[in-house]
Amino acid sequence: MKPTVSQFPIGVVLLNLGGPEKIGDVEPFLYNLFSDRKIIRLSPFPLLQKFIARRIARKRGPKSSESYRKIGGGSPLNRITAEQGRALEETLSDQGRFTVTMAMRYWHPYATETLSELHGQGIRKVIALTLYPHYSIATTGSSLDDLQSVARKFSPSFAMVEISSWPDNSGYVTALVQTIRDGMQQFDGGEVQLVYSAHSLPQKFIKEGDPYVEHLQRTIAAVEKEVSIAGRLCYQSRSGPVRWLSPSTPEMLESLASEGCKNVLMVPISFVSDHVETLYEIDMLYRDMATDLGMRLERTESLNTNPIFIAALKELVLEASRNKGWL
Repeated sequence: MKPTVSQFPIGVVLLNLGGPEKIGDVEPFLYNLFSDRKIIRLSPFPLLQKFIARRIARKRGPKSSESYRKIGGGSPLNRITAEQGRALEETLSDQGRFTVTMAMRYWHPYATETLSELHGQGIRKVIALTLYPHYSIATTGSSLDDLQSVARKFSPSFAMVEISSWPDNSGYVTALVQTIRDGMQQFDGGEVQLVYSAHSLPQKFIKEGDPYVEHLQRTIAAVEKEVSIAGRLCYQSRSGPVRWLSPSTPEMLESLASEGCKNVLMVPISFVSDHVETLYEIDMLYRDMATDLGMRLERTESLNTNPIFIAALKELVLEASRNKGWL
């Protein structure tokens, strides 16, 4: 009997940044990050990029290492992404043969490792699913370019579908709404300012047409339609001398304090997994800053393996599979 389309294996590759899993990984991770000219061009001469990247990594390594020490000695991002992958594969099991794995941009497993494993398993159909809800050339764009570049080296080749953004996906929005409602309960009915904190980008990316901010605004509009609470958007994790998106998260906290705000619920809007930006920057740096300014700051839980969020990823995968005729 001829097998149906759904009986052929489909690989799902979750794309994310990656992170150093132990202190010794921090400097090489930073080197990989700053070597990517899609994020930042450290020199007009491409040949100098890696040389300058190594110098920056050595300079920033000690300070970054201290941040990771404070959250347990390394980033939990790879572990959490693997957990998300297992949860997604389990929930997809009633729809066909899916193998869910991950490819990190700046740390193991790299795209070449992931695709080699899938190719060795005989998998030729791949869905590349970004874990960045909001597209930017510096995140999803770089990851997809890298994945496609690696995929071209294999023969027989892969058939690949890209899911490059999902800022107002209904399941994702529902999961965020749930975390916000749960977070509000921490304040026992007191007046609370909702603050969305997203990873910052150089302003030139937006001027050149990057849709990142527009995607953030789409998410916020969809969320606020459900929660009926007006929030404010700010940006964290700046680095380097270029002009970044504003206001920064510290600037937002200072502004709120000057307005007499006492309670802040912060939503890490561009992050779907806990890592150094949530566990250290928000939970430690910004919370301490808020306290010094006379405010209480709490954070919504990251989505991680939230069942509503995993169900949203499932629907994205199924929709892409159906559109391609694989299911």
